[in-house]
Amino acid sequence: MKAIVITQPGGPEVLQLQEHPQPVPRPHEVLIKVEAAGVNRPDVAQRKGVYPPPPGAPQDIPGLEVAGVVEAIGSSVTLWKPGDRVCALISGGGYAEYCTAPEGQCLPIPGNLTMAEAASLPETFFTVWSNVFQRGHLQPGESLLVHGGSSGIGVTAIQLAKALGSPVYVTAGSDKKCRFCEQLGADKAINYKQENFAEVIEQLTQGKGVNVILDMIGGDYMSGNINSLAEDGRLVMINTMKGKDVQLDLSVVMRKRLVITGSTLRARHVAFKADIATALRKQVWPLLQNGRIKPVIHQVFPAHQAAQAHQLMESSEHMGKIVLEF
Repeated sequence: MKAIVITQPGGPEVLQLQEHPQPVPRPHEVLIKVEAAGVNRPDVAQRKGVYPPPPGAPQDIPGLEVAGVVEAIGSSVTLWKPGDRVCALISGGGYAEYCTAPEGQCLPIPGNLTMAEAASLPETFFTVWSNVFQRGHLQPGESLLVHGGSSGIGVTAIQLAKALGSPVYVTAGSDKKCRFCEQLGADKAINYKQENFAEVIEQLTQGKGVNVILDMIGGDYMSGNINSLAEDGRLVMINTMKGKDVQLDLSVVMRKRLVITGSTLRARHVAFKADIATALRKQVWPLLQNGRIKPVIHQVFPAHQAAQAHQLMESSEHMGKIVLEF
């Protein structure tokens, strides 16, 4: 098969289209003929050599989400059959004509979505559901602040939280991105280059703060996050783009009874991810089916232009998802 291979750690140019052995599904896996694959920041980190795949995942082929058709099934698979149209969350290997996926991490392609649209779903929907709703326990009527509102994660969080009854505030790096987020449903988008988000949140909430914050930034955002949380608020960390070392006023954490948590998804057990898939199919897939939530794609690249897709991802100029098509 053809695959986009990381030939050595480095810049986007190290991504090369090469011949590669086709994977063979294990007993509880399906083999997917990939038609589209989502591009995500962990792919960029893996390409640079700073985010190695977990044991058992392809070491030289990035890609954490795909859409395509089930080509073959392992001996123990009961949920899918050859010919089924699926999207799947995987631990790596998505930038290829074929990949394997645990059967429990596959979901049916909802409605009339294209393969590119379906490939844009798994990574962000698994991440947002598990972190905002399971770890962050966001309830209808509670408020959510999302940093990076125009990212794939942000776009998903805005739509999901609004659909399930929560006010949503976001930060973004330009007026254009802020307008984009508000058109998606955000109640207020804050241009962090022009305003202090904590001060704006204080005004918007009459000093009460927000109930949940989803943060992929870290670094010097920590103090603003703590100040922006309401009593009994929850801060959920999913990345540290501005650094992992922070200063924290623990007296505020205690006084407000705050919860600070976080997670990474890639290395979690198959059963954990399968449970998320089950919840998504029940709670979220109907919203995709009826159009209340829609995939938002910034650009689709042919697979051989994976380097250009990574350049766009690293520029942070995109609004929505970036997808490769085979």
